[in-house]
Amino acid sequence: MIEILTPRELNRARETGALVASILQTLKTRSVVGTNLLDIDRWAKALILEAEAQSCYVDYAPSFGRGPFGHYICTAVNDAVLHGLPHDYALADGDLLTLDLAVTKDGMAADSAISFLVGESRPEGSVAMILATELALAAGIAAAQPGARIGDISHAIGSVLSEAGYPINVEFGGHGIGSTMHQDPHVSNTGRPGRGYTLRPGLLLALEPWVMADTDELVTDPDGWTLRSATGARTAHSEHTIAITVDGAEILTLPAAPAGAPR
Repeated sequence: MIEILTPRELNRARETGALVASILQTLKTRSVVGTNLLDIDRWAKALILEAEAQSCYVDYAPSFGRGPFGHYICTAVNDAVLHGLPHDYALADGDLLTLDLAVTKDGMAADSAISFLVGESRPEGSVAMILATELALAAGIAAAQPGARIGDISHAIGSVLSEAGYPINVEFGGHGIGSTMHQDPHVSNTGRPGRGYTLRPGLLLALEPWVMADTDELVTDPDGWTLRSATGARTAHSEHTIAITVDGAEILTLPAAPAGAPR
C-alpha cells in the first residue's frame, strides 16, 4: 500500500514527527555511562504515553522477527545495528548507541533513528561512520523532489556510503510510512537513478542509511530480533521521516532548535 496524505493528514504527521524528534533528543541526553538499556525503554514508554501516543513497536510482529517485539524503542549498541531489543546492559564509555523510535499519534506514524557515542571516548572510525550515514541521509533527502523516482534517492544515499568506503546491505532500507509504520515503496540504500515509483506531493518516506564498518552481512541474535554485523564490527544508522511537497522534501523528525539558537 502507498498512501498519499491530504493536507490535514500531513499536519497530523508533522505533529507526530515533532514528538518522535523530541523523545529521541530527551533519551539521547539521558543516555550516559551507566545508563541501562531497559531504563531507556522505560523512559520511552513514559514519554510516549504522556503524549497520548502509541508505540509502533510493542505489538510489532513481522515475519522476520520473533514477535511481538514487546518494547517501546530499539536500542542497538556497537556491532548491533537494527531492531536492537532492549536488555539488561549498562552503557560504557565509548559505546556507539543507536536509538530507533516509531510512534503513532492521531492516526499518523513517524519513524527516526540517531547514532551517537556515549561518554568521552571516541573509538577509531566511529565518528566518521556516524557522519557518513548522516551525510547519506542528507543526500537522499535532497534527491527526494516531486517527480523524482525512488531510485534517485537510493542512488544518492548509496553514492555517499560507497565513496566513504562502506559495504551496503540491501536487505533492509527505507520505506513508505503514513497511517502505519511500514508501507510501500521500499527505499534501498543503493540503486540506479531514474527507476522505481515516482514521488508525489503527500507521500511520506522514512529514509534510513545504515552501515557496518567492514561487511554487508548481518547475523541475528538468539533473541530473534537484534541484527548485528557478522564480523563484530561497529555500525551506525541515521533516519528521518520526510514528506514530499510541491517545494521538495520536508523533514518531519528534525529536532527543534535549542532555545536562543540562531534561526
